[in-house]
Amino acid sequence: MSKKFAFFIHPRSEVQKDMRRVHPLLGIVPDIVYQQVLKRIPVPPFVSGKLSTQDQRLQGELILIPFSAKQMLELPPKKVFSRIEKAVDLAKQRGCELVGLGALTAPLAGGGRLLQKRTDIGITNGNAFTAAMTLLATEKILNQTQKPAHLAIVGASGSTGQCFSELLAHQIKNGSIASVTLIARNEIRLAETENRILKHKPNFHVKLSRSMNDVKQSDVIILLTSSTENLLRSEHLKEGAIVLDDTQPRNTSPDLCKERPDVMILDGGLVETSGVFCSMDIGLPKGHAYACLAETELLALEGHQGHFSIGNPEVEQAKYMIFLAQKYASYGFRLAKFRSFGKRVDRFDSMVDMEANA
Repeated sequence: MSKKFAFFIHPRSEVQKDMRRVHPLLGIVPDIVYQQVLKRIPVPPFVSGKLSTQDQRLQGELILIPFSAKQMLELPPKKVFSRIEKAVDLAKQRGCELVGLGALTAPLAGGGRLLQKRTDIGITNGNAFTAAMTLLATEKILNQTQKPAHLAIVGASGSTGQCFSELLAHQIKNGSIASVTLIARNEIRLAETENRILKHKPNFHVKLSRSMNDVKQSDVIILLTSSTENLLRSEHLKEGAIVLDDTQPRNTSPDLCKERPDVMILDGGLVETSGVFCSMDIGLPKGHAYACLAETELLALEGHQGHFSIGNPEVEQAKYMIFLAQKYASYGFRLAKFRSFGKRVDRFDSMVDMEANA
């Protein structure tokens, strides 16, 4: 039996633009005013939208945490986490049995670890399905390359990054990748990610790095970081590189396309959910969702009890999400066609069969 769920969101880099999506009148307030008001006044989390299917089998709510992405990362962690806890309390009060952590609420709650003590409601960080969808997107990209590609994973030590890296080694066809460069700040966790890869592909050529400059050698770059900055710049990219930006807030700027017309930047983490209605504009085309939201929806449809993806998801959890996507395919839950800053890209139209990756 399906369960009512909540999914957490917050304004991203352009606060005014995101608040306008909540209500047109909120779009009148300039960004600088929002930054000051949200920092000084303890505005509580509130319901900003609803999600449902036509048959009413799925019922969910979007709960907005009133901090900008910049504030989420710069304010004292205790202050931010306290607001996340209040959002969990609100979800419980409204009858939700499952909560999905969207955007920066996941890393700032330790991937859900800081909420594990909650036994009254289930928590998932959405990273298992995100890793699975990123794998499918990467396969589509690699199918278009003329020779084995040099691949870079930026944010490889994170929750999604580690799961994706292991999935990549576990599932990817031999000969499609020439080398993998893992980039992150934490050297110990980078080494853990390397071990996950070599466990499945001992002959993989893996390089560890803490510098974005080492992206320069890569044909395909996967962005999986938690940052409000445009980390990837023109000087980091080789000619003809393909970038899959799987971050929210995103780590690439539209200006990069103007500076480097030879480079393809793709929007990552997008799932087609044509059977799910959302009352709020979340900045995506109608019938689309981010993979972390789709994970929460799938678990709710399945009636999942308790926590699911906490901390670093396991490969088996990612495969389970693919299984659920197939089970509830009548509502969509398939990899969306590629877009670049919201505009359709037809170059990668050949679809990947999810069943082959289950």
